[in-house]
Amino acid sequence: MSDFIPVNTPLLNGNEKKYLNACIDTGWISSEGPFVREFEEQFAALMGRRHGIAVANGSVALDAAVAALGLGPGDEVILPTFTIISCAAAVVRAGAKPVLVDSDPLTWNLEVSQVEAKLTLRTRAVMVVHTYGLPVDMDPLLALKEKYGFLLLEDAAEMHGQTYRGRPCGSFGEISTFSFYPNKHITTGEGGMIVTDDPQLAEKCRSLRNLCFQPGKRFVHEELGWNFRLSNLQAALGLAQMERLEEFVARKRHMGRRYRELLAGVPGLQLPLEQTDYAENIYWVYGVVLEDNLGFDAEEAMARLAACQVGTRPFFWPMHEQPVFRKRGWFLDERYPVAERLARRGFYLPSGLALTDAQMERVADAVRQVCR
Repeated sequence: MSDFIPVNTPLLNGNEKKYLNACIDTGWISSEGPFVREFEEQFAALMGRRHGIAVANGSVALDAAVAALGLGPGDEVILPTFTIISCAAAVVRAGAKPVLVDSDPLTWNLEVSQVEAKLTLRTRAVMVVHTYGLPVDMDPLLALKEKYGFLLLEDAAEMHGQTYRGRPCGSFGEISTFSFYPNKHITTGEGGMIVTDDPQLAEKCRSLRNLCFQPGKRFVHEELGWNFRLSNLQAALGLAQMERLEEFVARKRHMGRRYRELLAGVPGLQLPLEQTDYAENIYWVYGVVLEDNLGFDAEEAMARLAACQVGTRPFFWPMHEQPVFRKRGWFLDERYPVAERLARRGFYLPSGLALTDAQMERVADAVRQVCR
């Protein structure tokens, strides 16, 4: 399988080894090491935030953020149906109710124009999830926030280095979360970050991350938390990666332009938008959507590409169609046609930072063959 092109391979050829060796040489390998605080401070500053709280992954970042905001039974949280299950799971585990909204067919993000109709007296928060490369259109959503006073939780897991009208994604609302999984622009292997401007929210997240240990009474607990800590080893990786974020973003945008050139004119293929009036695509992944006139779906296309030694990943499966929620009797009569179509006809191509131009040409050749 040496000729197989994986869907993602990270770039780890900067200061990663140097910083990891420093951890080993000093013995600081746990979450108590100095790289953790340095990573938190530098990442928060990069996102225009006052506080950063490093955690074990992006999913638990959402859990801690939801808990810190005090969301719970009786509360409703509006979020896109087209997203990773971590978003809905954090709401459900807190005892709150997820309320779903469909996607924009071009940006694949939350359809902001549908949010107001979903607001009720029980709406406590809206969870914004920036998807695949373009951010949610924030201005109309911020206007709704100003009008109705709901909390805003921003999931910017895929948006390292992206901006909305020049403002960093991850700088909106009460609290924002990130992931550092290996396919992200900054990776720590596994890992995540919570950022906020509110010192009380920051302190709450730090406590929840660390089993709610108390200063002076470490093993006496007033609340239940989790062990969501990030290790010094992971933070060392993150710092080395962050040093190259500008380079990585430029590389991703080059890949997006190159794929667009290579796939131009392929029949039956919707390519991602290059830009909107508020952002240029960052191409966290290079997604494509099969037009309805093609006689097969994304699952079949992915199988054909695998036979050509090209790795792919499916798009998210909508929350309203998740078996785990339907077993609870939720969303049974709800339809979100854009998200349903994206799930069945969308997938993404190899998009990792280590992907070469020659590999992109091979991928494009395979896509043309599949769509012919």
